[in-house]
Amino acid sequence: MTITRLKTLYLALIGLMCIYFTPNLYAQETFDKTAMLALIQQTAEQHAATQIDPPDYGELTLSAATLDSRLNYTQCPSPLLSEIPGRQSMTHNVNVLVSCPELGWKVYVPVRIQLTLPLVVATRPLARGEVIGAGDVEVAMREQRFQRGLSYNEPQLVVGAKVKRAINHGDIIQGNDICLVCRNDVVNIIAAGGGLNIVTPGTALGDGLLGEQIKVQNSKSRRIVEGKVTGVGEVSVIF
Repeated sequence: MTITRLKTLYLALIGLMCIYFTPNLYAQETFDKTAMLALIQQTAEQHAATQIDPPDYGELTLSAATLDSRLNYTQCPSPLLSEIPGRQSMTHNVNVLVSCPELGWKVYVPVRIQLTLPLVVATRPLARGEVIGAGDVEVAMREQRFQRGLSYNEPQLVVGAKVKRAINHGDIIQGNDICLVCRNDVVNIIAAGGGLNIVTPGTALGDGLLGEQIKVQNSKSRRIVEGKVTGVGEVSVIF
């Protein structure tokens, strides 16, 4: 066998070995890279979770953004570090900084925060001046970021209230949309004290939500007092 032929066979053998091993090396590299990117995302989600008080009711979902697969973050010899730099709101999206000090790499990972709560919503469009009935509202899961101000999680808290401004179908019923006691409404003034409860009619001199203080005028004595809204058309006064 000539030297030329031996060289040819040798080169062919090397070529076959390259064909065999290259895909396997590439697959191993791809697997390691994929696992590392997944670990970075998981680290970001876990750090964000430690900064949020879990809700008493509702659902909290954290989801890190998909990282660019072309990024090459090598295996860190120690646990990854994570922090939320600056003052960021923890109600919607947050950027978590994940880093490996030993290798000197760091990456910002966007994490979406989704908190859904059971809230009272309208089952149909409600016009200004309408009185909310039991069939006009229901409880549905809604994202907290769509909630502004006071909202309700029990339909009975808003049934009987008057609509102050138009509410669309599916909208969250919010405190500034309604009044449990509205200005010029005839209300029951409940005067409590000394073990007695005295109920007398009166007129509301302002709008009020549950728990708010408003002024009312006693229809009999014409006296103006301040009381707390305790229900639809109901104001309680302590004496």
